[in-house]
Amino acid sequence: MKTDDIRVKAVIAYDGHSFYGFQKQKSTQRTITSTIEKVLNDLHIHSSIIGSGRTDAGVHATGQVIHFDIPDYWNDLKKLKLNLNRKLTSISFKTITKVNPEFHARFSAQKRLYRYVFKTTKPSVFEQKYISYYGDFDTDKLKDALETFKGKHDFNFYRKTGTDTHSSIREIYKAYYIQRHHYHFIYFQANGFLRSQVRMMIEASMLYAKNELSMSSLHEQLRCKKKHTSRLAPPEGLYLANIIY
Repeated sequence: MKTDDIRVKAVIAYDGHSFYGFQKQKSTQRTITSTIEKVLNDLHIHSSIIGSGRTDAGVHATGQVIHFDIPDYWNDLKKLKLNLNRKLTSISFKTITKVNPEFHARFSAQKRLYRYVFKTTKPSVFEQKYISYYGDFDTDKLKDALETFKGKHDFNFYRKTGTDTHSSIREIYKAYYIQRHHYHFIYFQANGFLRSQVRMMIEASMLYAKNELSMSSLHEQLRCKKKHTSRLAPPEGLYLANIIY
């Protein structure tokens, strides 16, 4: 960061179906990070972006937070937001605000909230990129399964390999299920998540709710005794919904 640069925090939303995940990849430029950085470069802003967390291919966001540094001549943030949104498709800048130079989108975050949306009937062609599908299940069993994840645990057996972190211990503050009409919602709020952890917890919970996995198996995996499932919930219904600082 140059001494005369301004650090900004941006809240963004994106259609994850259009990208191969948030993080940069050598094999493709079609990632959230690469797409935004290319547009910033077009506006003569030569800064990398840092996100509050990574999302998998196909996973969406309604409240992802990023930070980057801009030259002081871009101090009209309304104009910057307008220019970015004109040039981007499937990504939208909701807000851009000045922050202290010490602000870090990832390390300054206190809580992260994910929302998962699914139906028990096949989503329509207009929904299928944004809502997942599960067959009939026991709602009480789903609630019981989600309850087991609350608290501080070592989630080493509820993550994909390749997680960029020194510890697999995370604390989940909220884990709950609600239904609105024909739509079902699962929420997880925690101090952080490991790679694909949310999708693995959702899939394990749904397996229990469908009588395909026992409660003791959930607990064994949570205690890192034995991995009973490594399946992931479909990405279409998952949204990074909110970051709290």
